[in-house]
Amino acid sequence: MAINGFGATEFQLVLLRRMADYRPDLVEDAVRRLGATRAGMREANKRWQAMVRAPGFPRGAARYAAVLGPPGASVARPIGDLACTARQWELPLWPGLRFEILLGPADAGAPLLNEWLVRAAGTPAPELRTPADLAPWSCVVGDVATAFPPAVPREGSAPTRFQLDFGVPDQDGRVRAYTADFTWGLLQEVREA
Repeated sequence: MAINGFGATEFQLVLLRRMADYRPDLVEDAVRRLGATRAGMREANKRWQAMVRAPGFPRGAARYAAVLGPPGASVARPIGDLACTARQWELPLWPGLRFEILLGPADAGAPLLNEWLVRAAGTPAPELRTPADLAPWSCVVGDVATAFPPAVPREGSAPTRFQLDFGVPDQDGRVRAYTADFTWGLLQEVREA
């Protein structure tokens, strides 16, 4: 499915555009695998920005359905007392992941609360024991938070960015602090804090 020639390939290019700030090498390879160019990636991002600002373009969940088609999964996801819903789409670049939007309660007009890549149900997370195991694009926010509790979430430097602060004991038992940076929920880099 596509709206005005904008479908899953173009949407993946939009996701890649924000990741290029961190991982231009991985983005370059992914753009080629999509059969596109860097200029095509910039054009897709420009079109996406124009569409989401256009008054007639769908909002919330309808925006993603218009571009990606019906979600492959829609599941109830309670967050505290809120009855939220997660909708997920498969994207060819990341077969073990899903693009997920989290919608708030329907009685509140189902506002869009979050949008990012998550681990697909039934797909095992990578084995993460040390910061060296955290290779770019190998895991998502949930993988790192589960592997290194208690990870502390923080807002990133832009709406599509997210950070997790976590500690890992070194060989002497001292806890070393790290920060993991994510774009669209996908790990981009880890650095010692």
